[in-house]
Amino acid sequence: MKSIILLSGGLDSLVSLGIKYKELNIDLALTFDYGQKSLDKEIQASKKICEFYNLKHEVIKLDWLKQITKTSLVSESDIPTGEDLNNTVESAEKVWIPNRNGLFLNIAGCYADSSNYDYILIGANKEEAQTFSDNTQKFIDSVNKEFESSTLKHPKVIAPLINYDKNDIVKVALAYKVPLELTMSCYQSAEGHCGICESCLRLKHALEYNNAHEYIKILFK
Repeated sequence: MKSIILLSGGLDSLVSLGIKYKELNIDLALTFDYGQKSLDKEIQASKKICEFYNLKHEVIKLDWLKQITKTSLVSESDIPTGEDLNNTVESAEKVWIPNRNGLFLNIAGCYADSSNYDYILIGANKEEAQTFSDNTQKFIDSVNKEFESSTLKHPKVIAPLINYDKNDIVKVALAYKVPLELTMSCYQSAEGHCGICESCLRLKHALEYNNAHEYIKILFK
């Protein structure tokens, strides 16, 4: 048995890896380059995480994806900050990439089918499922159903955090001693965590909730 993980370097993918690494024999991490502002930081964080867990790491270029979306993760428009979080629908629309998780999982499905992988892990979770439909269990089930016909291997997609919000995710990370100092959850292009984008704020609040102040000092310098 061996598994693939979709790894952005962010909190959700790191913790999914950390809690399932041994159980599912995670062997390969895939990071995707779709022209996102945070790309360099994501690749750097993912490489460090793969070194820590001794994983093979591949970066897959999807240049065309940037060309067909105007959302703020790839465009010149401003990324949502704390002031935008009261309007979750509008905030979600600003960072939505069309069929991103569907595309990523299907690419991972190709790897699984050609290289005999049993499982594909994704960091989908309860909190983001409230605004992003491709983080729901319904979506995961639909991809698994698709793989029954589109692959010979029939790999199973697993979302270890599907019933967790960010507070729960940090709690389980601390329990499993996941190296949270390696995460990079920021949407912005500047070095380090900006501390004001939606992703940074969710991470910081979850760390505060769990009294993980040592990681706040490391990640939000």
